[in-house]
Amino acid sequence: MTVLHIAYIALGSNLGDRLQTMQRALEKLGQNDRLRVMRVSDFLENPAVGGPADSPPFLNAAAEIQTDLDAESLLEQLLKTEQSLGRHRREKWGPRTIDLDLLLFDNQIIHTDGLIVPHPLMHQRSFVLQPLAQIAPDAMHPQLEQTIAQLLAAISPQTAA
Repeated sequence: MTVLHIAYIALGSNLGDRLQTMQRALEKLGQNDRLRVMRVSDFLENPAVGGPADSPPFLNAAAEIQTDLDAESLLEQLLKTEQSLGRHRREKWGPRTIDLDLLLFDNQIIHTDGLIVPHPLMHQRSFVLQPLAQIAPDAMHPQLEQTIAQLLAAISPQTAA
């Protein structure tokens, strides 16, 4: 029997046609017969955080994925999708055509050289929590033992980085 996992990913783009690129990323993920895009949040515009001061604003969203892949294999698919859409990793937190981050994978806590789940900064970022709360307000952060809605409510506008 195949085990199905529920994962949540963050999507972001601040170069080119942001909406089209994010929609294409979701389409490409949906074409993989080992995963299904179940729900997608609204696309929300946010200022760039942490990168160069002149970075254009991001369009952000979150998606729920159902998959029989393990977390490392899902991350590999996310990275391949980024690459196929022109993502080049030049500078940390720099402008990018597409960014796909694995936020949660079931209730697992994963800490390897190539993957940390839950995403280590997600609970500090309103641009991640706002769209995620639209589709999964009751999803639990397995380390902090709080729901996404609780984490979002705890962020004040001054600390949302």
